[in-house]
Amino acid sequence: MRTIGLIGGMSWESTAGYYRALNELTRERLGGLHSARCVLYSVDFAEIAQLQAEGRWQEAGEILAGAARALERAGADLVLICANTMHKVADQVTAAVSVPLLHLADATAEAVRAAGVSEVGLLGTAFTMEQDFYRARLETHGLKVRVPDTADRALVHRVIYDELCRGEVRDASHEAFREVIGRLVEEGAEGVILGCTELELLIGQSDSPVPVFPTAQLHAEAAVAAALAPEA
Repeated sequence: MRTIGLIGGMSWESTAGYYRALNELTRERLGGLHSARCVLYSVDFAEIAQLQAEGRWQEAGEILAGAARALERAGADLVLICANTMHKVADQVTAAVSVPLLHLADATAEAVRAAGVSEVGLLGTAFTMEQDFYRARLETHGLKVRVPDTADRALVHRVIYDELCRGEVRDASHEAFREVIGRLVEEGAEGVILGCTELELLIGQSDSPVPVFPTAQLHAEAAVAAALAPEA
């Protein structure tokens, strides 16, 4: 098994889920006492979140690029950014290392297409929902992407940063998200992408009348498949 490098801590609440998923998936594939070969570089999310809020993406990208270089030096054969929003700086990370970056949006889009879905609702941070770096990547796979209206986008963003990234899962927010999903479905969404890795702490398939695509889980599945693929 090749070694998976994780750029995590954005937030650590979802990075912990990545670690569990990678190991569970490896055990399912290999059996017995097998677990994933992985290396984690966990950043201080307070620093990253401030740079996001101030629009200082180049500086944030430099931090993640440095993390990727450290992972490569530690033996990583492929790298994952364990956050949807920070794929805004994916090109900086890719340029910093010689090993491949497994792009989260690509892994998600492939799962969406495999499910026979072509029009999806996208939930995530305001950056992910409103800027082109993520939506455009999904659209290159032939997907039509819908996002919530202004009020719902503000709600989703607030819950991510003020609750989920702090480890808080509230019943009121759970119900509010169910309503947001319902409105996306009414507008034509055939599936819903949980385009923030923390959203899997709050929302599952039982909360949606259409397929839900949990990006952290899908990213982990793609990483294990890549790490266990036969050498070319």
